[in-house]
Amino acid sequence: MKNVLFYVLLCFATGIAAQTGKAITLTKQQLKNKIMGGWAGQTIGVTFGGPYEFGFQGTFIGDYQPLLWYDGYLKKTMLNTPGLYDDLYMDLTFVDVFEKYGLDAPVDSFANAFANAGYALWHANQAGRYNILHGIKAPESGHWKNNPHADCIDYQIESDFAGLMSPAMPNTASAISDKIGHIMNYGDGWYGGVYVGAMYALAFTSSDINYIVNEALKTVPRQSLFYQCISDVIGWHRKYPADWKQTWMEVQKKYANDIGCPEGVFAPFNIDANVNAAYVVIGLLYGKGDFTQTLEITTRCGQDADCNPSSSGGILGTILGYDKIPAYWKQGLKEAEGIDFKYTTMSLEDVYDIGFKHALQNIERNGGTINGENITIKAQQPVAVRFEKSFDGVYPVNKIPVVWNGAKNEISFEFEGTGFVLRGETAKWASTTAFVFNTELYIDGKLVESPKLPAAYTTRRYELCWMYDLPKGKHAVQLKILNSSDTEQLRAGHVLVYSDKPVNGLEANLGR
Repeated sequence: MKNVLFYVLLCFATGIAAQTGKAITLTKQQLKNKIMGGWAGQTIGVTFGGPYEFGFQGTFIGDYQPLLWYDGYLKKTMLNTPGLYDDLYMDLTFVDVFEKYGLDAPVDSFANAFANAGYALWHANQAGRYNILHGIKAPESGHWKNNPHADCIDYQIESDFAGLMSPAMPNTASAISDKIGHIMNYGDGWYGGVYVGAMYALAFTSSDINYIVNEALKTVPRQSLFYQCISDVIGWHRKYPADWKQTWMEVQKKYANDIGCPEGVFAPFNIDANVNAAYVVIGLLYGKGDFTQTLEITTRCGQDADCNPSSSGGILGTILGYDKIPAYWKQGLKEAEGIDFKYTTMSLEDVYDIGFKHALQNIERNGGTINGENITIKAQQPVAVRFEKSFDGVYPVNKIPVVWNGAKNEISFEFEGTGFVLRGETAKWASTTAFVFNTELYIDGKLVESPKLPAAYTTRRYELCWMYDLPKGKHAVQLKILNSSDTEQLRAGHVLVYSDKPVNGLEANLGR
Protein backbone atom coordinates (compact mmCIF):
# COMPACT_ATOMS: atom_id res chain seq x y z
CA MET A 1 0.00 0.00 0.00
CA LYS A 2 2.87 2.36 0.82
CA ASN A 3 4.46 1.68 -2.57
CA VAL A 4 1.17 2.39 -4.36
CA LEU A 5 0.71 5.63 -2.41
CA PHE A 6 4.26 6.66 -3.17
CA TYR A 7 3.79 5.98 -6.87
CA VAL A 8 0.67 8.15 -6.94
CA LEU A 9 2.50 10.96 -5.12
CA LEU A 10 5.49 10.60 -7.46
CA CYS A 11 3.26 10.86 -10.51
CA PHE A 12 1.57 13.92 -9.01
CA ALA A 13 4.92 15.52 -8.21
CA THR A 14 6.24 14.68 -11.66
CA GLY A 15 3.16 16.26 -13.24
CA ILE A 16 3.68 19.46 -11.26
CA ALA A 17 7.35 19.51 -12.27
CA ALA A 18 6.46 19.07 -15.90
CA GLN A 19 3.95 21.89 -15.74
CA THR A 20 6.31 24.30 -14.00
CA GLY A 21 9.25 23.60 -16.30
CA LYS A 22 9.72 25.80 -19.35
CA ALA A 23 9.01 24.54 -22.84
CA ILE A 24 11.94 23.39 -24.95
CA THR A 25 11.72 23.67 -28.71
CA LEU A 26 13.86 21.59 -31.06
CA THR A 27 13.64 20.61 -34.67
CA LYS A 28 13.38 16.93 -35.51
CA GLN A 29 16.86 17.13 -36.98
CA GLN A 30 18.28 18.61 -33.79
CA LEU A 31 16.59 15.99 -31.62
CA LYS A 32 17.75 13.07 -33.71
CA ASN A 33 21.26 14.52 -33.90
CA LYS A 34 21.46 14.49 -30.10
CA ILE A 35 20.01 10.99 -29.82
CA MET A 36 22.54 9.75 -32.38
CA GLY A 37 25.30 11.51 -30.45
CA GLY A 38 24.27 9.73 -27.27
CA TRP A 39 24.31 6.25 -28.79
CA ALA A 40 27.49 6.89 -30.77
CA GLY A 41 29.22 8.48 -27.77
CA GLN A 42 28.65 5.52 -25.49
CA THR A 43 29.80 3.09 -28.20
CA ILE A 44 32.99 5.09 -28.73
CA GLY A 45 33.58 5.34 -24.98
CA VAL A 46 33.21 1.65 -24.19
CA THR A 47 35.45 0.74 -27.12
CA PHE A 48 38.13 3.20 -26.02
CA GLY A 49 38.14 2.03 -22.40
CA GLY A 50 37.79 -1.67 -23.14
CA PRO A 51 41.46 -2.71 -22.86
CA TYR A 52 41.74 -1.19 -19.37
CA GLU A 53 38.58 -2.65 -17.78
CA PHE A 54 39.46 -3.54 -14.17
CA GLY A 55 43.14 -3.56 -15.05
CA PHE A 56 43.64 -0.69 -12.58
CA GLN A 57 42.00 -1.35 -9.23
CA GLY A 58 42.52 1.13 -6.44
CA THR A 59 44.84 3.17 -8.63
CA PHE A 60 44.44 5.43 -11.64
CA ILE A 61 46.09 4.86 -15.01
CA GLY A 62 49.33 6.81 -15.16
CA ASP A 63 49.81 9.60 -17.69
CA TYR A 64 52.74 7.76 -19.25
CA GLN A 65 50.54 4.86 -20.40
CA PRO A 66 49.32 5.28 -23.99
CA LEU A 67 45.57 4.84 -24.55
CA LEU A 68 44.80 3.20 -27.87
CA TRP A 69 42.65 4.68 -30.65
CA TYR A 70 43.00 4.42 -34.43
CA ASP A 71 40.96 4.22 -37.62
CA GLY A 72 39.33 0.79 -37.90
CA TYR A 73 39.69 0.02 -34.19
CA LEU A 74 35.98 0.42 -33.52
CA LYS A 75 34.86 -1.99 -36.23
CA LYS A 76 37.59 -4.47 -35.30
CA THR A 77 36.53 -4.47 -31.67
CA MET A 78 32.83 -4.86 -32.44
CA LEU A 79 33.57 -7.89 -34.62
CA ASN A 80 36.31 -9.54 -32.55
CA THR A 81 35.37 -8.62 -28.96
CA PRO A 82 31.57 -8.41 -29.03
CA GLY A 83 31.24 -9.27 -25.32
CA LEU A 84 32.73 -5.88 -24.49
CA TYR A 85 29.47 -4.21 -25.48
CA ASP A 86 27.29 -5.40 -22.59
CA ASP A 87 26.57 -1.69 -21.98
CA LEU A 88 24.95 -1.56 -25.41
CA TYR A 89 23.28 -4.92 -25.89
CA MET A 90 21.66 -4.69 -22.47
CA ASP A 91 20.30 -1.25 -23.41
CA LEU A 92 19.09 -2.63 -26.72
CA THR A 93 17.32 -5.53 -25.03
CA PHE A 94 15.10 -3.00 -23.27
CA VAL A 95 14.76 -0.79 -26.35
CA ASP A 96 13.58 -3.85 -28.27
CA VAL A 97 10.90 -4.58 -25.65
CA PHE A 98 9.60 -1.02 -25.97
CA GLU A 99 9.60 -1.44 -29.74
CA LYS A 100 7.66 -4.72 -29.60
CA TYR A 101 5.19 -3.96 -26.83
CA GLY A 102 5.03 -0.17 -26.59
CA LEU A 103 5.76 2.34 -23.85
CA ASP A 104 3.42 0.54 -21.44
CA ALA A 105 5.25 -2.78 -21.69
CA PRO A 106 5.02 -4.51 -18.27
CA VAL A 107 8.10 -5.06 -16.16
CA ASP A 108 7.91 -8.83 -16.69
CA SER A 109 8.50 -8.31 -20.41
CA PHE A 110 11.80 -6.54 -19.72
CA ALA A 111 12.81 -9.02 -17.01
CA ASN A 112 12.08 -12.07 -19.11
CA ALA A 113 13.80 -10.62 -22.18
CA PHE A 114 17.13 -10.13 -20.45
CA ALA A 115 16.84 -13.24 -18.25
CA ASN A 116 16.40 -15.47 -21.28
CA ALA A 117 18.88 -13.69 -23.56
CA GLY A 118 21.90 -15.60 -24.83
CA TYR A 119 24.59 -13.26 -23.51
CA ALA A 120 26.72 -13.82 -20.43
CA LEU A 121 26.11 -11.55 -17.44
CA TRP A 122 27.86 -10.75 -14.20
CA HIS A 123 27.21 -9.19 -10.80
CA ALA A 124 23.75 -7.64 -10.24
CA ASN A 125 22.60 -8.55 -13.74
CA GLN A 126 23.41 -12.24 -13.35
CA ALA A 127 22.02 -12.36 -9.82
CA GLY A 128 18.85 -10.69 -11.08
CA ARG A 129 18.66 -13.07 -14.03
CA TYR A 130 18.94 -16.09 -11.72
CA ASN A 131 16.21 -14.69 -9.52
CA ILE A 132 13.87 -14.09 -12.46
CA LEU A 133 14.47 -17.61 -13.80
CA HIS A 134 13.71 -19.04 -10.36
CA GLY A 135 10.47 -17.18 -9.75
CA ILE A 136 11.68 -14.13 -7.82
CA LYS A 137 10.11 -11.29 -9.78
CA ALA A 138 11.06 -7.63 -9.97
CA PRO A 139 11.49 -5.61 -7.87
CA GLU A 140 12.41 -8.37 -5.39
CA SER A 141 14.91 -9.74 -7.94
CA GLY A 142 17.07 -6.66 -7.36
CA HIS A 143 16.55 -6.31 -3.61
CA TRP A 144 19.75 -6.60 -1.61
CA LYS A 145 18.52 -9.50 0.51
CA ASN A 146 18.02 -11.48 -2.71
CA ASN A 147 20.91 -9.94 -4.64
CA PRO A 148 24.33 -9.42 -3.02
CA HIS A 149 25.24 -7.12 -5.95
CA ALA A 150 22.34 -4.70 -5.47
CA ASP A 151 24.70 -1.71 -5.21
CA CYS A 152 26.86 -2.70 -8.19
CA ILE A 153 27.10 -0.64 -11.35
CA ASP A 154 24.84 -2.78 -13.55
CA TYR A 155 21.77 -0.62 -14.16
CA GLN A 156 23.95 2.49 -14.14
CA ILE A 157 25.66 1.29 -17.33
CA GLU A 158 22.33 0.31 -18.93
CA SER A 159 20.20 3.34 -18.15
CA ASP A 160 21.33 5.44 -21.13
CA PHE A 161 18.19 4.45 -23.08
CA ALA A 162 15.90 5.84 -20.35
CA GLY A 163 17.40 9.32 -20.67
CA LEU A 164 17.73 9.23 -24.45
CA MET A 165 14.03 8.44 -24.85
CA SER A 166 13.10 11.16 -22.33
CA PRO A 167 14.62 14.38 -23.68
CA ALA A 168 14.33 17.23 -21.15
CA MET A 169 12.18 14.93 -18.98
CA PRO A 170 14.36 13.59 -16.13
CA ASN A 171 11.37 12.46 -14.05
CA THR A 172 10.02 10.45 -16.94
CA ALA A 173 13.44 8.82 -17.22
CA SER A 174 13.29 8.09 -13.48
CA ALA A 175 9.90 6.40 -13.85
CA ILE A 176 11.35 4.14 -16.56
CA SER A 177 14.32 3.41 -14.33
CA ASP A 178 12.04 2.58 -11.42
CA LYS A 179 10.43 -0.15 -13.48
CA ILE A 180 13.50 -1.61 -15.17
CA GLY A 181 16.34 -0.73 -12.79
CA HIS A 182 14.83 -2.71 -9.93
CA ILE A 183 15.04 -5.91 -11.95
CA MET A 184 18.71 -6.09 -10.99
CA ASN A 185 19.49 -3.27 -8.54
CA TYR A 186 18.31 -1.50 -5.39
CA GLY A 187 19.38 1.52 -3.34
CA ASP A 188 22.59 3.15 -4.50
CA GLY A 189 22.85 0.69 -7.39
CA TRP A 190 19.48 1.91 -8.64
CA TYR A 191 20.36 5.56 -7.99
CA GLY A 192 23.34 5.23 -10.32
CA GLY A 193 20.93 4.50 -13.17
CA VAL A 194 18.47 7.19 -12.10
CA TYR A 195 21.29 9.75 -12.05
CA VAL A 196 22.82 8.76 -15.38
CA GLY A 197 19.39 8.71 -17.01
CA ALA A 198 18.69 12.20 -15.67
CA MET A 199 22.01 13.53 -16.99
CA TYR A 200 21.13 12.22 -20.45
CA ALA A 201 17.67 13.81 -20.26
CA LEU A 202 19.13 17.16 -19.24
CA ALA A 203 21.82 16.97 -21.92
CA PHE A 204 19.05 17.89 -24.39
CA THR A 205 18.42 21.17 -22.58
CA SER A 206 21.86 22.55 -21.77
CA SER A 207 25.50 22.45 -22.79
CA ASP A 208 26.63 23.47 -19.30
CA ILE A 209 28.29 20.40 -17.74
CA ASN A 210 28.17 21.86 -14.24
CA TYR A 211 24.46 22.53 -14.56
CA ILE A 212 23.71 19.03 -15.85
CA VAL A 213 25.76 17.28 -13.16
CA ASN A 214 24.18 19.35 -10.37
CA GLU A 215 20.62 19.42 -11.69
CA ALA A 216 20.49 15.66 -12.35
CA LEU A 217 21.51 15.00 -8.76
CA LYS A 218 18.17 16.43 -7.66
CA THR A 219 16.59 13.14 -8.79
CA VAL A 220 18.49 11.30 -6.02
CA PRO A 221 17.47 11.46 -2.32
CA ARG A 222 19.82 13.62 -0.28
CA GLN A 223 20.09 11.07 2.53
CA SER A 224 21.53 8.41 0.23
CA LEU A 225 25.23 7.59 0.15
CA PHE A 226 25.11 7.98 -3.64
CA TYR A 227 23.97 11.58 -3.31
CA GLN A 228 26.65 12.29 -0.72
CA CYS A 229 29.36 10.79 -2.94
CA ILE A 230 28.47 12.79 -6.06
CA SER A 231 27.89 15.94 -4.01
CA ASP A 232 31.38 15.51 -2.57
CA VAL A 233 32.85 15.11 -6.06
CA ILE A 234 31.19 18.37 -7.11
CA GLY A 235 32.60 20.08 -4.02
CA TRP A 236 36.09 18.66 -4.53
CA HIS A 237 36.01 19.84 -8.13
CA ARG A 238 35.38 23.38 -6.87
CA LYS A 239 38.21 23.00 -4.36
CA TYR A 240 40.69 21.41 -6.78
CA PRO A 241 39.53 22.73 -10.18
CA ALA A 242 42.79 21.89 -11.97
CA ASP A 243 43.62 18.53 -10.37
CA TRP A 244 41.31 15.61 -11.13
CA LYS A 245 43.72 13.22 -9.44
CA GLN A 246 43.25 14.98 -6.10
CA THR A 247 39.49 14.55 -6.42
CA TRP A 248 40.05 10.92 -7.41
CA MET A 249 42.12 10.49 -4.23
CA GLU A 250 39.40 12.00 -2.07
CA VAL A 251 36.90 9.54 -3.54
CA GLN A 252 39.30 6.69 -2.83
CA LYS A 253 39.80 7.77 0.78
CA LYS A 254 36.12 8.20 1.60
CA TYR A 255 34.16 5.78 -0.60
CA ALA A 256 36.40 2.92 -1.76
CA ASN A 257 35.48 0.36 0.93
CA ASP A 258 32.80 -1.87 -0.58
CA ILE A 259 30.19 -3.49 1.65
CA GLY A 260 27.99 -5.48 -0.71
CA CYS A 261 29.68 -6.90 -3.80
CA PRO A 262 31.38 -10.09 -2.57
CA GLU A 263 34.24 -9.67 -5.05
CA GLY A 264 34.97 -6.17 -3.81
CA VAL A 265 34.85 -6.74 -0.03
CA PHE A 266 38.36 -6.78 1.47
CA ALA A 267 39.76 -6.26 -2.04
CA PRO A 268 40.82 -3.35 -4.30
CA PHE A 269 38.25 -4.40 -6.91
CA ASN A 270 35.33 -1.96 -6.97
CA ILE A 271 32.28 -2.20 -9.20
CA ASP A 272 30.14 -0.20 -6.79
CA ALA A 273 27.83 2.35 -8.41
CA ASN A 274 28.93 5.19 -6.13
CA VAL A 275 32.64 5.06 -6.92
CA ASN A 276 32.22 4.44 -10.62
CA ALA A 277 29.57 7.16 -10.98
CA ALA A 278 32.05 9.45 -9.23
CA TYR A 279 34.55 8.66 -11.98
CA VAL A 280 31.96 9.49 -14.64
CA VAL A 281 31.36 12.86 -12.99
CA ILE A 282 35.10 13.49 -12.59
CA GLY A 283 35.51 12.91 -16.32
CA LEU A 284 32.63 15.22 -17.20
CA LEU A 285 33.61 18.06 -14.85
CA TYR A 286 37.33 18.07 -15.51
CA GLY A 287 36.82 17.32 -19.21
CA LYS A 288 35.03 20.68 -19.54
CA GLY A 289 33.05 19.61 -22.59
CA ASP A 290 36.11 18.44 -24.50
CA PHE A 291 35.45 14.93 -25.85
CA THR A 292 39.08 13.81 -25.72
CA GLN A 293 39.75 15.06 -22.20
CA THR A 294 36.45 13.66 -20.94
CA LEU A 295 37.11 10.15 -22.24
CA GLU A 296 40.75 10.18 -21.17
CA ILE A 297 40.12 11.32 -17.60
CA THR A 298 37.18 8.98 -17.11
CA THR A 299 39.20 6.04 -18.40
CA ARG A 300 42.29 6.90 -16.38
CA CYS A 301 40.20 6.83 -13.19
CA GLY A 302 40.38 3.03 -13.51
CA GLN A 303 38.11 0.28 -12.10
CA ASP A 304 35.25 -0.18 -14.63
CA ALA A 305 37.27 1.73 -17.18
CA ASP A 306 35.13 0.80 -20.19
CA CYS A 307 31.64 1.36 -18.77
CA ASN A 308 32.51 4.71 -17.19
CA PRO A 309 33.76 6.40 -20.39
CA SER A 310 30.78 4.86 -22.14
CA SER A 311 28.52 6.83 -19.77
CA SER A 312 30.49 10.07 -19.94
CA GLY A 313 30.96 9.73 -23.71
CA GLY A 314 27.25 9.13 -24.22
CA ILE A 315 26.21 12.08 -22.08
CA LEU A 316 28.70 14.41 -23.77
CA GLY A 317 27.75 13.01 -27.17
CA THR A 318 24.14 13.98 -26.41
CA ILE A 319 25.18 17.48 -25.39
CA LEU A 320 27.30 17.97 -28.52
CA GLY A 321 25.14 16.04 -30.96
CA TYR A 322 26.45 13.51 -33.44
CA ASP A 323 27.69 16.16 -35.87
CA LYS A 324 29.88 17.83 -33.24
CA ILE A 325 31.65 14.70 -31.96
CA PRO A 326 35.22 15.27 -33.17
CA ALA A 327 36.19 13.50 -36.39
CA TYR A 328 39.11 11.82 -34.58
CA TRP A 329 36.66 9.91 -32.40
CA LYS A 330 34.29 9.10 -35.25
CA GLN A 331 36.99 7.56 -37.43
CA GLY A 332 35.77 4.10 -38.39
CA LEU A 333 32.32 4.76 -36.94
CA LYS A 334 30.51 4.69 -40.30
CA GLU A 335 31.92 1.22 -40.98
CA ALA A 336 30.66 0.00 -37.60
CA GLU A 337 27.20 1.58 -37.55
CA GLY A 338 25.61 -1.15 -39.65
CA ILE A 339 26.92 -4.05 -37.56
CA ASP A 340 24.35 -5.69 -35.30
CA PHE A 341 25.52 -5.86 -31.70
CA LYS A 342 26.00 -9.50 -30.82
CA TYR A 343 22.98 -11.23 -29.26
CA THR A 344 20.73 -8.61 -30.88
CA THR A 345 19.21 -7.86 -34.27
CA MET A 346 19.92 -4.17 -33.81
CA SER A 347 22.77 -1.95 -34.97
CA LEU A 348 23.60 1.67 -34.23
CA GLU A 349 21.85 2.65 -37.46
CA ASP A 350 18.74 0.85 -36.22
CA VAL A 351 18.73 2.38 -32.75
CA TYR A 352 19.28 5.87 -34.13
CA ASP A 353 15.86 5.53 -35.80
CA ILE A 354 14.11 3.46 -33.12
CA GLY A 355 15.40 5.64 -30.31
CA PHE A 356 14.20 8.75 -32.12
CA LYS A 357 10.76 7.21 -32.59
CA HIS A 358 10.51 6.30 -28.89
CA ALA A 359 11.58 9.80 -27.88
CA LEU A 360 8.83 11.34 -30.03
CA GLN A 361 6.25 9.00 -28.49
CA ASN A 362 7.44 9.85 -24.99
CA ILE A 363 7.39 13.59 -25.69
CA GLU A 364 3.77 13.49 -26.85
CA ARG A 365 2.75 11.26 -23.95
CA ASN A 366 4.17 13.82 -21.51
CA GLY A 367 2.42 16.87 -22.87
CA GLY A 368 4.74 17.85 -25.70
CA THR A 369 3.71 18.53 -29.27
CA ILE A 370 5.02 17.77 -32.73
CA ASN A 371 4.17 20.29 -35.43
CA GLY A 372 5.80 19.38 -38.73
CA GLU A 373 9.54 19.61 -38.20
CA ASN A 374 9.24 21.42 -34.86
CA ILE A 375 9.02 19.67 -31.51
CA THR A 376 7.98 21.33 -28.26
CA ILE A 377 8.85 19.46 -25.06
CA LYS A 378 7.39 20.17 -21.64
CA ALA A 379 10.64 20.28 -19.73
CA GLN A 380 10.58 18.86 -16.20
CA GLN A 381 12.18 20.11 -13.03
CA PRO A 382 13.97 17.12 -11.43
CA VAL A 383 12.22 15.49 -8.47
CA ALA A 384 13.94 13.06 -6.11
CA VAL A 385 12.83 9.44 -6.28
CA ARG A 386 12.07 7.52 -3.08
CA PHE A 387 14.76 6.68 -0.57
CA GLU A 388 15.96 3.11 -0.20
CA LYS A 389 19.15 1.68 1.26
CA SER A 390 20.90 -1.59 0.57
CA PHE A 391 22.78 -3.48 3.28
CA ASP A 392 21.30 -1.34 6.02
CA GLY A 393 23.08 -2.13 9.29
CA VAL A 394 25.18 -4.83 7.60
CA TYR A 395 28.98 -4.66 7.73
CA PRO A 396 31.66 -7.10 6.54
CA VAL A 397 33.87 -8.12 9.47
CA ASN A 398 35.80 -11.23 8.42
CA LYS A 399 36.76 -13.63 5.64
CA ILE A 400 37.04 -17.31 6.52
CA PRO A 401 37.68 -20.61 4.67
CA VAL A 402 35.24 -23.48 4.22
CA VAL A 403 35.70 -27.15 5.14
CA TRP A 404 34.78 -30.06 2.85
CA ASN A 405 33.79 -33.43 4.25
CA GLY A 406 35.59 -36.58 3.14
CA ALA A 407 32.96 -37.49 0.56
CA LYS A 408 33.21 -34.03 -1.01
CA ASN A 409 29.45 -33.57 -0.88
CA GLU A 410 29.16 -31.19 2.05
CA ILE A 411 30.65 -27.76 2.81
CA SER A 412 30.62 -26.47 6.36
CA PHE A 413 31.84 -23.48 8.35
CA GLU A 414 31.18 -21.67 11.59
CA PHE A 415 31.14 -17.93 12.20
CA GLU A 416 30.08 -15.26 14.64
CA GLY A 417 27.96 -12.41 13.33
CA THR A 418 24.64 -11.66 11.66
CA GLY A 419 25.16 -12.96 8.13
CA PHE A 420 27.40 -14.50 5.50
CA VAL A 421 28.01 -14.92 1.78
CA LEU A 422 29.52 -18.18 0.50
CA ARG A 423 31.39 -17.48 -2.70
CA GLY A 424 31.87 -20.23 -5.26
CA GLU A 425 31.26 -21.44 -8.80
CA THR A 426 29.37 -24.23 -10.50
CA ALA A 427 29.81 -23.23 -14.14
CA LYS A 428 32.81 -23.34 -16.45
CA TRP A 429 33.16 -20.44 -18.87
CA ALA A 430 30.69 -20.75 -21.76
CA SER A 431 29.33 -24.08 -20.48
CA THR A 432 25.87 -24.92 -21.82
CA THR A 433 25.27 -28.11 -19.85
CA ALA A 434 21.79 -28.76 -18.51
CA PHE A 435 23.17 -30.19 -15.27
CA VAL A 436 21.99 -28.55 -12.05
CA PHE A 437 23.40 -29.19 -8.59
CA ASN A 438 20.61 -29.81 -6.10
CA THR A 439 21.65 -28.64 -2.66
CA GLU A 440 20.32 -28.00 0.81
CA LEU A 441 21.41 -25.14 3.05
CA TYR A 442 21.29 -25.71 6.80
CA ILE A 443 21.88 -22.97 9.35
CA ASP A 444 22.20 -24.06 12.95
CA GLY A 445 20.82 -27.46 12.00
CA LYS A 446 17.69 -26.08 10.29
CA LEU A 447 16.97 -26.40 6.58
CA VAL A 448 16.47 -22.82 5.33
CA GLU A 449 16.84 -23.13 1.53
CA SER A 450 17.27 -25.72 -1.22
CA PRO A 451 19.37 -23.84 -3.79
CA LYS A 452 19.39 -24.99 -7.40
CA LEU A 453 22.88 -24.34 -8.78
CA PRO A 454 23.06 -24.60 -12.60
CA ALA A 455 26.36 -25.60 -14.21
CA ALA A 456 25.56 -23.59 -17.36
CA TYR A 457 27.31 -20.23 -17.47
CA THR A 458 24.40 -18.03 -18.52
CA THR A 459 22.05 -19.43 -15.87
CA ARG A 460 24.51 -19.89 -12.99
CA ARG A 461 23.95 -18.53 -9.50
CA TYR A 462 26.59 -15.89 -8.91
CA GLU A 463 27.14 -16.88 -5.27
CA LEU A 464 26.40 -20.29 -3.81
CA CYS A 465 24.31 -19.00 -0.91
CA TRP A 466 23.97 -16.14 1.55
CA MET A 467 21.96 -14.80 4.48
CA TYR A 468 22.11 -11.30 5.96
CA ASP A 469 19.57 -11.13 8.77
CA LEU A 470 20.49 -13.82 11.30
CA PRO A 471 20.39 -13.16 15.05
CA LYS A 472 23.76 -11.84 16.20
CA GLY A 473 25.83 -14.67 17.60
CA LYS A 474 27.59 -17.92 16.68
CA HIS A 475 26.24 -19.93 13.75
CA ALA A 476 27.03 -23.19 12.00
CA VAL A 477 26.36 -23.62 8.27
CA GLN A 478 26.25 -26.69 6.04
CA LEU A 479 25.67 -26.76 2.30
CA LYS A 480 24.87 -30.33 1.25
CA ILE A 481 25.18 -31.50 -2.37
CA LEU A 482 22.47 -34.02 -3.12
CA ASN A 483 23.59 -35.05 -6.62
CA SER A 484 27.36 -35.06 -7.09
CA SER A 485 28.63 -35.24 -10.66
CA ASP A 486 31.55 -36.97 -12.37
CA THR A 487 31.68 -34.26 -15.05
CA GLU A 488 30.66 -31.06 -13.27
CA GLN A 489 32.30 -29.50 -10.25
CA LEU A 490 31.04 -27.26 -7.48
CA ARG A 491 33.96 -25.07 -6.39
CA ALA A 492 33.70 -23.24 -3.08
CA GLY A 493 35.64 -20.09 -2.29
CA HIS A 494 35.83 -18.18 0.96
CA VAL A 495 33.05 -16.99 3.24
CA LEU A 496 32.41 -13.32 3.95
CA VAL A 497 31.14 -12.76 7.47
CA TYR A 498 28.84 -9.84 8.30
CA SER A 499 27.75 -8.24 11.55
CA ASP A 500 25.68 -5.29 12.74
CA LYS A 501 28.60 -2.96 13.44
CA PRO A 502 31.80 -2.13 11.57
CA VAL A 503 35.09 -3.18 13.08
CA ASN A 504 38.51 -1.62 13.32
CA GLY A 505 40.60 -4.08 11.35
CA LEU A 506 43.72 -3.83 13.47
CA GLU A 507 41.87 -3.96 16.77
CA ALA A 508 39.92 -7.01 15.57
CA ASN A 509 43.19 -8.69 14.68
CA LEU A 510 44.58 -7.92 18.15
CA GLY A 511 41.45 -9.32 19.77
CA ARG A 512 40.37 -6.03 21.37
